Amino acid sequence: MASRFTLYVVAAMLLGIVAGSVCHAVITDAATLTALGGYFSVVTDAFLRLIKMIIAPLVFSTLCVGIAHMGDFGRLGRVGLRTLGWFLFASLVSLVLGIIMVTLLAPGAALGLPVPPGDASSGIQAAGLTLKEFVAHLVPRSIAEAMASNEILQIVVFSVFFGVGLAALGARARQLVELIEQLAQVMLKVTRYVMLAAPVAVFAAIASVVTTQGLGILATYGRFIGGFYLSLGVLWLALFALGFLVLGRRIFGLVPMIREPVLLAFSTASSEAAYPKTLEQLERFGVNERIASFVLPLGYSFNLDGSMMYCTFATLFIAQAYGIALTFGQQLSMLLLLMVTSKGMAGVPRASLVVIAATLAHFHIPEAGLVLILAVDQFLDMGRSATNVVGNSIATAVVASWEGELGAPAADAAAR
Repeated sequence: MASRFTLYVVAAMLLGIVAGSVCHAVITDAATLTALGGYFSVVTDAFLRLIKMIIAPLVFSTLCVGIAHMGDFGRLGRVGLRTLGWFLFASLVSLVLGIIMVTLLAPGAALGLPVPPGDASSGIQAAGLTLKEFVAHLVPRSIAEAMASNEILQIVVFSVFFGVGLAALGARARQLVELIEQLAQVMLKVTRYVMLAAPVAVFAAIASVVTTQGLGILATYGRFIGGFYLSLGVLWLALFALGFLVLGRRIFGLVPMIREPVLLAFSTASSEAAYPKTLEQLERFGVNERIASFVLPLGYSFNLDGSMMYCTFATLFIAQAYGIALTFGQQLSMLLLLMVTSKGMAGVPRASLVVIAATLAHFHIPEAGLVLILAVDQFLDMGRSATNVVGNSIATAVVASWEGELGAPAADAAAR
C-alpha cells in the first residue's frame, strides 16, 4: 500500500509537469494561463482545506492523550525540556547554515536581473517583532477561535494545559481520556480517507505552478534555486548526522519510513498536509505513541528547519541583490532575531515571507526585494516544507530514543 502510494504521488507529479508545460506552451495569453492555473489550484486548495479541517482536532486529541498517558509530571517536564533543547539547537544549525551557504554561493550578486525600486510594494505585510506581539500570538484568547483559524501554536498551548489537567485528575478523568483517545482514532481514520485524494491534489498543484510560471523561470533563477536546494541538502546531511549520534544505524531505517510524508509535503508545498502521515509513520518506525503525539505537534510550531534556513538565505540574497553588505555583528543580530520571530510560523499564510519582510525592515534592506523571490517562492516552498518534515521526524525519533521509548518497527512496515 505504501509503495503504491509513493508511486501514485510521483506519477502525479510527472503528469502535472507534463500537463503544465503543455498548457504553458500552447496558450500564449497571460490572463488565460493565470485563469487556467487557478482552475488547477481549486483541486489543491480543496485538498489542503480537508487537511486543515482535521489538523486541529487531531493535534488536540493526540497531544492531550499523549500528555495524559505520561502521568508523571517529572517525566513530562524532562521530555519537554529535551524536546525544546533539540528544537533550539536544530534551529540554530538551520539559521547558521543558511547564512554560511548564501555567503559562500552569493546568488544575489550574480542574479543578472534589475532590482525593484526601493519604494515598490511587495504586497507582504511585515510581522510584528515585539515580545508583546509574540506572546499575544502564543496564548489563545479562545480555543474555539484558535481552532477556527487553525492556529497550531495556540492549539498546542491549550492542549498542553488540558493534557496536564487530565494527568492531574488521574483515575477521575479516565473516561474523558478514553473519549479523547477515541476522537484521535476517528480523526486518523478520516485522515486515511482524505489521503486517497492526495495524488489528484499533487497533480493539480504541480500543473498549476508550471502552467502559470512555466519551467523557463527555473533557468532565470537557476543559481538562486540551485543554491537554496544545495543548502537544504547540506542541512539534511547535518540533521541526519546529528540523528545518527543518538539513533545510530536506526537512522537509516527512518529514511524509507518518512519517504511518503516528505514527498507529500514537497509536492503540495505544505508541511501540514504531511502531518497525519508523519505521525502514522513515526509510530510504525517504533516511536511510542505518547512521545510522537507530544513532540510532533510542538515541532510544527517550534522546529520548522527548512523555513528557518530560508529566512536567512532569502534575506541575505536580497541584501546581495541590492549590494548591501551586512557586518558579522548584524548577521549575528539577525540570527538571534529569527530564533524568536520564526517560532509559531505554522498556520500563518506565507509565513516565511512575512518573517522575511519584517527582517528586511529591521535591517533597512528594501522590502521591495521580496518581489525578486515571489515568482519562484512556490518552487522553494516545496523544498522547505519537505525539510520541515525531515527535521520534525528526526527530532521525534531522537527524543523517543532518549526516553527509552523507541521500539522495533511495526511488522508490516519492516516488511516493506
